[in-house]
Amino acid sequence: MGTTLAARLDAWRGTNPFSAAPNASFPIAFPKDFWWGTATAAYQIEGAWNEDGKSESIWDRFAHTPGKIKNLDTGDVACDHYHRYREDIELMRALNLKSYRFSVSWPRIQPSGSGQPNPKGLDFYRRLVDALLEAKIRPFLTLYHWDLPQALEEAGGWPNRDTADRFADYVAIVARALGGRVSDWILLNEAVVFTTDGYLNGKKAPGRKSLHATLQATHTANLAQGKAFRALKAEQSQARAGSAFNMSPCEPASASEEDRLAAERAHRYRNLWFLEPALKGRYPDALAVPPGYLMGVKSGDMEQTRVPLDFIGVNLYDRTVVSAPSATERLLNPQFWLLPAKLGQGTQGPRTAFDWEVWPKAMYDMVTRITRDYGRPVIEITENGCSYEDAPGPDGQIHDRRRLDYHRGYLSELARAIHDGADVRGYHAWSLMDNFEWEEGFSQRFGLVYVDFKTQKRIMKESGQWYGRVAGENALPAEPRAR
Repeated sequence: MGTTLAARLDAWRGTNPFSAAPNASFPIAFPKDFWWGTATAAYQIEGAWNEDGKSESIWDRFAHTPGKIKNLDTGDVACDHYHRYREDIELMRALNLKSYRFSVSWPRIQPSGSGQPNPKGLDFYRRLVDALLEAKIRPFLTLYHWDLPQALEEAGGWPNRDTADRFADYVAIVARALGGRVSDWILLNEAVVFTTDGYLNGKKAPGRKSLHATLQATHTANLAQGKAFRALKAEQSQARAGSAFNMSPCEPASASEEDRLAAERAHRYRNLWFLEPALKGRYPDALAVPPGYLMGVKSGDMEQTRVPLDFIGVNLYDRTVVSAPSATERLLNPQFWLLPAKLGQGTQGPRTAFDWEVWPKAMYDMVTRITRDYGRPVIEITENGCSYEDAPGPDGQIHDRRRLDYHRGYLSELARAIHDGADVRGYHAWSLMDNFEWEEGFSQRFGLVYVDFKTQKRIMKESGQWYGRVAGENALPAEPRAR
């Protein structure tokens, strides 16, 4: 990449920090052998929720509970990927993908959460991986994307330390079955989300609301990450292993010292709570009180959490704007007593259908900070994307220009971070296709491919056609932005 790229990118961005290039006249090349991919998750696309020996997951139970999911939607069928995976791999080929990030359903492998594996479950993933390899697409496998076996939740779930050992056993089973075919593995997806939304505010499965349970769950997840890393390496010593961390640059809401300190605390919890235990064997200084006792930390635990991750997966969508809570707010809200920081969204950029701010510079800020603070680690962008409601028009096509502009903007900032020294090896758009978006059901569409959930018909969106060109050329093309 040329020495003038940074200046050209600045000119491309112009004075509007959330815009894509309005009049770019040049392509922006990415590093050789860059992994262009998309990402999905088992519960969100597979369906076949009770077929071939698969047991109930916490998301099956949660979605089948009235009032938990918008429009009473469930993932029982979702995108029917379990039966249509070959059709979906053809879509990946049309997108010129080199990498496909997907997850394995734990209750499809171990229906009770422990014990012998379910052969039919392993066979499905063998077929999927073999088909990906035949298509010359890297299988980028996530071992846990939120679908805990319901049996383990009934035994205590993630707040129960024993879940870490159960997870390591499950990882060893999958590694033995697929290790000869899969080289790159993601241990946990967004632990900060499934612990906080699952055990603190109840928005996601299993729907609990307990601060104490949340703190315990975060520690169990860190133990699980460390133990699973060792279990994977014991079975496949050459495997490359990391985790996908939900990250967002935390900016102070004002220039006050109080807001600045609150933003730094938020960064340490929001972005580092599951990274520093792995890389440094410690919890970052985020909470207002020492967390060890509340979390159930025992002697020797931090040695168990510490592992040399081969890469850092970054899931990034927007930025976080942070202010310090008032004394009254801290007194009335125990969460502010523990983490004295109010986390909010920015309000300057455009909004997606999910009401998330579009702020491409967040990509540059987050990637460069992780690069600077952790000695230039290998990074993969494991998720980045946006929800818009675009549907087929009179011509049968989906003209989703806003999604195209979103990816162009974030990719331009990623290119700038790479130019400035970040070792980024891949980018995975969320998502390959519209799917079951957790508590939002089917109301939010993130896909590069449109899915008619009644007929299961797939239609490539305009953004997908554009992304396929980017992947095929390994470069961001110089296209004018629609006005």
